[in-house]
Amino acid sequence: MPMKTPLEALALEYGLNKTPKVSAKGRDELAQMIIEEARRQGVYVTQDPQLLALLSRLDVGEEIPPDMFTAVAVILSWVYWLKGMKPGDEKLNPRNTNAR
Repeated sequence: MPMKTPLEALALEYGLNKTPKVSAKGRDELAQMIIEEARRQGVYVTQDPQLLALLSRLDVGEEIPPDMFTAVAVILSWVYWLKGMKPGDEKLNPRNTNAR
């Protein structure tokens, strides 16, 4: 019987920060809680196993390093588009800082 791949989740926070940073991460039950809480708060959730593999090397609170900017920018641009925002809007309305 093949082993089940563990569920993993990672949340990014940008908004008022100069650089996106990891705001939460976890596996299995904690990952499920992160995803459920994100959805409850209206935070968009996406699945990107390759980006998750890169970002999971970072600790909670750690800023995204420059070599990951492009990959994270793709996700953030998707979130901006879904919210009808453009870069910089999050600084005008702190309520919209949940680009995770």
